[in-house]
Amino acid sequence: MMSRTSPSIELVGFPTSTPLSVTQPSSVHTKDDGAQSLAEDDVQPIIAPATIADIEHLEPLNKRTTAIVLITIVCVTMISSMLSGVTTIALPTMARDLNLAPSVLLWPISVYALTCGCTLLLLGSVSDVVGSKPMYLTGCLLQAGFTLACGLAQTGTQLIVFRAFAGVAISFCLPSAVSIITSTFPQGKSRNIAFASMGGGQPIGFSFGLVLGGVFTDTIGWRWGFHICAIINAVVFVAAFLGLPKLAAPQTQVLHRLKTEIDWMGIALGSTSLALLSYCFALISEETHKIREPTTLGLLITAISLIPAFILWVGRQEKLGRPAIIPNSLWRNRIFSVICIGVFITWGVFNAIETYLTLFFQDVQKISALQTSIRFLPAPVSGAIANVVMGLIAHRVRADYAVTIGVSLTTVAALLMGVIQPEWSYWACAFLAVFLNPIGADALFTVSNLVITSVFPSRTQGLAGGVFNTVAQIGKSVGLATSGVIAASITAQSKYHEKESPEALMVGFKAAFWYLFALSCATGGLFVWGLRGIGKVGMKRE
Repeated sequence: MMSRTSPSIELVGFPTSTPLSVTQPSSVHTKDDGAQSLAEDDVQPIIAPATIADIEHLEPLNKRTTAIVLITIVCVTMISSMLSGVTTIALPTMARDLNLAPSVLLWPISVYALTCGCTLLLLGSVSDVVGSKPMYLTGCLLQAGFTLACGLAQTGTQLIVFRAFAGVAISFCLPSAVSIITSTFPQGKSRNIAFASMGGGQPIGFSFGLVLGGVFTDTIGWRWGFHICAIINAVVFVAAFLGLPKLAAPQTQVLHRLKTEIDWMGIALGSTSLALLSYCFALISEETHKIREPTTLGLLITAISLIPAFILWVGRQEKLGRPAIIPNSLWRNRIFSVICIGVFITWGVFNAIETYLTLFFQDVQKISALQTSIRFLPAPVSGAIANVVMGLIAHRVRADYAVTIGVSLTTVAALLMGVIQPEWSYWACAFLAVFLNPIGADALFTVSNLVITSVFPSRTQGLAGGVFNTVAQIGKSVGLATSGVIAASITAQSKYHEKESPEALMVGFKAAFWYLFALSCATGGLFVWGLRGIGKVGMKRE
């Protein structure tokens, strides 16, 4: 029987007098046996509520099923990132072939993050009711179809529309992937490695997409980048359909539960605000003067005004014991709040550095797409190493040490690009910047997933995955938009008459890199203060 009582869930480092109260049926649901509280001086890891259903669901699986789960989860996130890499490197050629207007030049990239970010909370909540496997398979199939459609697009409008739908498709996959991991792998080393592998797929996929896009763009055509991704995605769908474990129990009264156990109003308020913010940031990142236009200002004000409305609504829902998409009580948890802020900033910094590295190589150093893609090869290597290491040591070392060191290395990447000169050799600064940039995001990926999934009850792991990925996606948009405004403004004010010249662009790019350096430094300081006492995460429960 479901209980509407509020279990206390505490993270290491929090006073026991201020428990984290979680209230709800589906959006934050728990069971009668509740959660275990940790003492203030306890050195055990962050833990989630345990239930009899969890124990039954986590019964030992054979190695074949475990391998299929891991491979399919890693592949679908890798393909998503790979598509972003292909689009980024091939964008100039696609723009010429499809007659993309300058005003929508960046939309094939930004619309994907926009539609993904504003549908994650909704589809994460639905996943908890419908089941993670059906949602994952649906997303996998849709992503394969829309990816193929991108490769077949004949106009710029078609490409943008198909990329938008592909963003929605991946929103089916990301939250359900987190849920599949938590329901397949028990707490401890195996779950740590699973999350680390999922995280490793993203930088590897993006960098491989850059390489693949560069090779195809300069040889058989950029469309083959999308075709190959669609084929791989179809193979992953078949493997997941045949190999993913079945649901632990049949889903019953689905329509009734969709109606009563999901905070639809909270989702509407939150998703609308995120969508409008993402749209405004996308406009501003294209042309900074658009921030002064009445339409942009109106949308921005509307988006910001929806934030307090969202807070008031979920607060009311929580007080009444009704479903609340993200209870306000979660934000009173210092470690949870700091992790979310850190993910937001770190993903923004990582994405912006990656983008400006691409522009530096092509627009300042004037090298080809193929040569640019080759220069990104160190990134998947460092990303893979960072994730493997985090998966192996997450339960052995203090989480604050691990993420602070990772973010510090990303800070070095931004610093190197802040002092670089266009005439310098690739090996002088750019190589190290490319190599170090992914480490912060990858080190944080495993820890943040373990923290965020731990504060959501077992029935709402899809929502937990939605929260993490929403924070990351919106962070990407904000990081790119704000750094873009700085770069464009400094370039416009530069002494160079030709604002599109490599010299003028470089002035703006350097300002953006210094801005990203400052953000990364601030994030490191935030982790030193905010994650003190967190201890180790991902330890096996006895």
